[in-house]
Amino acid sequence: MTGDETGVEIVDAELAGKAAPLVERLVADQAATKLAANDATLWGPDAESEASIRLSWTSLHKSSRPLIGEIEALRTELRSEGVDRVVLAGMGGSSLAPEVIAGTSEVALTVLDTTDPGQVADALAGDLERTVLVVSSKSGGTMETDSHRRIFAKAFADAGIDAGRRIVVVTDPGSPFSELAEKEGYRKTFLADPHVGGRYSALTAFGLVPAGLAGADVARLLDQAAAVAGILGSDSADNPAIKLAAAWAAAHEDGAEKVVLADTGSGIKGFPDWAEQLIAESTGKLGTGLLPVAVEGPDAPGFADAKSDATPVAIGAPEGAAKIAVTGPLGAQFLLWEFATALAGRLLGINPFDQPDVEAAKKATRALLDDPEKLKGGETASNVDGAVEIFGSEGVATEGKLADVLRAFFGSAPEHGYVAVQAYLDRLDDASTALLRGEIAKRTGLQTTFGWGPRFLHSTGQYHKGGHQNGNFLQVTGAVAEDIEVPDRPYTLGQLQHAQALGDGQVLAEHGRPVLRLHLTDRAAGLAELVRAVQEVGE
Repeated sequence: MTGDETGVEIVDAELAGKAAPLVERLVADQAATKLAANDATLWGPDAESEASIRLSWTSLHKSSRPLIGEIEALRTELRSEGVDRVVLAGMGGSSLAPEVIAGTSEVALTVLDTTDPGQVADALAGDLERTVLVVSSKSGGTMETDSHRRIFAKAFADAGIDAGRRIVVVTDPGSPFSELAEKEGYRKTFLADPHVGGRYSALTAFGLVPAGLAGADVARLLDQAAAVAGILGSDSADNPAIKLAAAWAAAHEDGAEKVVLADTGSGIKGFPDWAEQLIAESTGKLGTGLLPVAVEGPDAPGFADAKSDATPVAIGAPEGAAKIAVTGPLGAQFLLWEFATALAGRLLGINPFDQPDVEAAKKATRALLDDPEKLKGGETASNVDGAVEIFGSEGVATEGKLADVLRAFFGSAPEHGYVAVQAYLDRLDDASTALLRGEIAKRTGLQTTFGWGPRFLHSTGQYHKGGHQNGNFLQVTGAVAEDIEVPDRPYTLGQLQHAQALGDGQVLAEHGRPVLRLHLTDRAAGLAELVRAVQEVGE
């Protein structure tokens, strides 16, 4: 297979043999044609009501065509006014797909899926005279996105710019956000297909509008998806979605519930981060599911040395330890992975369209924000080592040097468990934090995921509470140098970020999972100390 061809190769012969009966089952059940026909009965009676309003993504390569002209017309208008900088405020599927599309197309798109004041300040520091803000939210109630909208509207007004002319909305028809957009007189509202969930929305207005306004050729994405739609909706053993779903499910049955994703020269930028949300939120529930682990490349720890609890998947050529390789252009890959994930849900016996455990962290965050005293309470560190304050959930040892604390924490993980690093920091200025993933994986031998908070809450957050309960959670928070007020809200961005970390940690602890939070009183110094401590763990 070449990068221009779309397909799935099960490289590992043993895995191919175990997947074969599941391929036959899906073909015999006519699962692919039923999925393409939007048959909501595929996942059982408990899932039918949800599935019945979540399947329009299968034909977006046709139904999204009218958007192309609208996007191009607005882009031309904006450019004629000297507005050529696109900032996207969105979380989960509303940001991950546009980021991949823009990155792959090599067009500039500033993505705000953070509550870190420093990162938001960086976006505000750009040339507002040239800026359009795209606010993407199905309902408009997403706390992070609403905060970004409020902050940018004030910044535009303070700069003497008509905020209404510089804000574009992507939302569902009839949503509270569409009503607000009309009331506020925002530049344009794009209405997405309401029968598509966020993680399946790459080819809806949520994926296409921000990337298209930034200059990506989004019509080509729809062409690429259309080219493979026929085979993906066919009951054939050669259907790549059937092959991928069967391989995942066969590996899962054999104890490999982790799926390690590495790019091997696909030309697609950041695809594992998009696939991570799709797989984790869709399958991680009822105590089962597939945990996606996005790694740096085929030589990375976790991929090159994957054990029996993980399946290395190459996005591109089948390099290194890959047991599965998936090829194809971006538009085709979007549709292929969506079909495969939905079909894997059938084999795993779960509903791939709900996210029953996501709301718990949001509720905990709101409770903390509603009670400032509670947010301040319980903040006495159990231990301090240099610029790192150490907090632990019940049963987590916090005594001794930071390296000793980490060694004990990692050592408490089950044999085939995993470590989730959750960094509530600035994805740009604190980018080196991501190095922790490989360092921890190398020194512990455990599959290790890395997520920027709070964006991972809209991604792997569902799996953490609903999937296999064998994770240890390392939270990294940091002192805020300069906070940002959220207009007409009783909290700042820094307080929101802090509440999100504490709220999610609280919910994880209630699930009986170990949570270790390291708070960096000086971000640069604390990060350096943390990396050194992790390096000492394996010595």
